[in-house]
Amino acid sequence: MELKLNKLENFAGSKGPLLLVIMDGVGFGKKDESDAVYLAKTPNLDKLLESRLQTKLTAHGPAVGLPSNDDMGNSEVGHNAMGAGRVFAQGAKLVGKSIESGAIFNSISWGKIMDRSHRGGTIHFIGLLSDGNVHSHINHFYRMINECVTRKVSRVRVHILLDGRDVGEKTSLDYIRPLEELLKTISEKNRFDYKIASGGGRMITTMDRYQADWSIVERGWKAHVLGDARHFKSAEEAVQTMYNENPKITDQYLESFVVTDEKDKPVGKIRSGDGVIFMNFRGDRAIEISQAFEDEEFDKFDRVEVPEIFYTGIMEYDGDAHIPKNFLVEPPTINRTLSQYLCAEGVTSFAISETQKFGHVTYFWNGNRSGYIDSHLEKYVEIESDKIEFDKAPRMKADEITEKAIELLKTRKYKFGRINFANGDMVGHTGNVEAAIEAVETVDQEIGKLLSVIDELGGTAIITADHGNADEMFTIKNGKRDVKTSHTLNKVPFIIYAPYLNNDFEMAKVENPGLTNIAGTILNLLGFENVDDYDKSLIKIL
Repeated sequence: MELKLNKLENFAGSKGPLLLVIMDGVGFGKKDESDAVYLAKTPNLDKLLESRLQTKLTAHGPAVGLPSNDDMGNSEVGHNAMGAGRVFAQGAKLVGKSIESGAIFNSISWGKIMDRSHRGGTIHFIGLLSDGNVHSHINHFYRMINECVTRKVSRVRVHILLDGRDVGEKTSLDYIRPLEELLKTISEKNRFDYKIASGGGRMITTMDRYQADWSIVERGWKAHVLGDARHFKSAEEAVQTMYNENPKITDQYLESFVVTDEKDKPVGKIRSGDGVIFMNFRGDRAIEISQAFEDEEFDKFDRVEVPEIFYTGIMEYDGDAHIPKNFLVEPPTINRTLSQYLCAEGVTSFAISETQKFGHVTYFWNGNRSGYIDSHLEKYVEIESDKIEFDKAPRMKADEITEKAIELLKTRKYKFGRINFANGDMVGHTGNVEAAIEAVETVDQEIGKLLSVIDELGGTAIITADHGNADEMFTIKNGKRDVKTSHTLNKVPFIIYAPYLNNDFEMAKVENPGLTNIAGTILNLLGFENVDDYDKSLIKIL
């Protein structure tokens, strides 16, 4: 399909470059002591928010393709929405629909999993055990385990990754206890053998992303496949022991563990002949463990043993690289992205972030598509993230991102650029208020530097965010302060800095504006008409 954009008749667009700045995890909070964005000294952002060219955007729930308004947005769906220009059903919603319709259980991959069981293999489920609905949902585990009972699968093992990030920081036992009870009941009633086999905190075990730290995946491999981790008689014992050893530890940082029998042997190592389902529907933290299971020439760590299994993800995590090779639910087909239209028109662009969010401004922005759309027109720059807890270095790589963006802007080669500052999100996830304040202040300082260059080049800037996080660092329940490490349901800023275009347009009246309205706005600011089926632009040309 040939893509074509039409020029606006009465507006040529920004004379200089258009720069999109995504302040990851920076939303509008309650403006109280829990709100690190409010507490931070942000003179640049404060001044921008006094402009007439600004509004607030919804970045969660149905506005970004998630099931309900109780579902927090995240960086993946946020960047999908910004780059796609319209809403597509996303992870949890897609999986939920597939389970409800029964389509997932009629898929080719599910049939192959069942075949492994009927030939004597064990079925293993690996995934994040919570109802955070960002990477996974515990109800999906329940439905699939119960389907195994219906299909008379005699032996099931569950390898649990503990959350403490998209849900309360020490809530893992609230999910482990009912799961253990379910598995026990199934086993006793049907004379089956269903158990939790291994686990660990999500930031320690299995769920690395963007190849930031392969040792996380290695620890998961050792626990799930080799049975090599701390031994406990149950998952509950493992968690409670680690709580007792370090009262300050939170679920996402709990050590890897293995559940053992009365002879201290692991109850559920993954062996040849087994079937394995990775239960996370979100792609970023599912790709590396999938590669460890599937790549014949894998060299990121010594796997020691590589069992012959059938491996499937609940979804395809990378559509271009086809990771994993097998999956249960078809991903959303996001076509005709903003970048595809711009490349079709010969518009040059760049994308920059550090490792933690590099995939967001490239892969997710481009509709779950790896690599360049047109390498002659685009330049992608990844600044390698430090392997350190982010509250220990809240500036992260903001300085380097800014420096590279300024370098590319000053070449005058690129008409459009997009950058992501990960600070507000990654530091917000640590629960450290003081560090989050410094993170937000860092982003504000970098925005100031960038706007100076935009002035110099006669350009335009958009400042926005993909979701909230640092804007709500804790909640108060029953008089007790509970650290909040998850994303928020708050709206996010959308600001246009256009000192050379102030009289050319105004903010449009758009009902319930969200992240999908950004693409059409970018097109207008570049001098193009919006695409017919994109959501409305946030500006009105005068």
